[in-house]
Amino acid sequence: MIELARVENAKRCPWPKDDPPYIAYHDNEWGVPEYDDRALYEKLVLDGFQAGLSWIIILRKRENFRRAFEGFVPEKIARYRPAKIERLMQDAGIVRNRAKIEGAVLSARAWLEVMEKGPGFAKLLWDFVDGKPKVNRYRTTGQVPAETATSRAISNELSGRGFKFCGPTIVYAFMQAVGMVNDHLVSCHRHAACQTFGPKGRA
Repeated sequence: MIELARVENAKRCPWPKDDPPYIAYHDNEWGVPEYDDRALYEKLVLDGFQAGLSWIIILRKRENFRRAFEGFVPEKIARYRPAKIERLMQDAGIVRNRAKIEGAVLSARAWLEVMEKGPGFAKLLWDFVDGKPKVNRYRTTGQVPAETATSRAISNELSGRGFKFCGPTIVYAFMQAVGMVNDHLVSCHRHAACQTFGPKGRA
């Protein structure tokens, strides 16, 4: 992980502003290639919870989500029954949206299907970009798209497999976060840094 003190005066994408947790997320996570099946499930679910909200809201509640959803282990979540969903609906530490909670359960079951009978979740996703990040060279946030043909294709694939809250805009935000695309602005110190990571998100 990069220490913030080392890049305190570095140029960044404008969206973290001066918010320390947001800056930490931008500098340490956003755009770093992620190939872990479970971690990708977690991020997709959290991006689904973000729908209609801002990511900083979810980020500030992320540890609460991890506690409530037992570390986002799909094998556990896939077995959730109505009583567990009701308990989650009473948990003030997370976003209490029934459709999104139920969607996390359905997505866990779809994830298990992909893992047991399909190519594996990471391979399914990364094959859409030939296994490596697409490096963009945007100079302003206005140039960054909300969705792309690839995010639409992934959205269709995931929806067809039973995943929920995976529309093309959500999927594109997910692709940015897990490093399937490098959408740091070229002026940002992380644009070049994210290109140095290997297959497991390590320099």
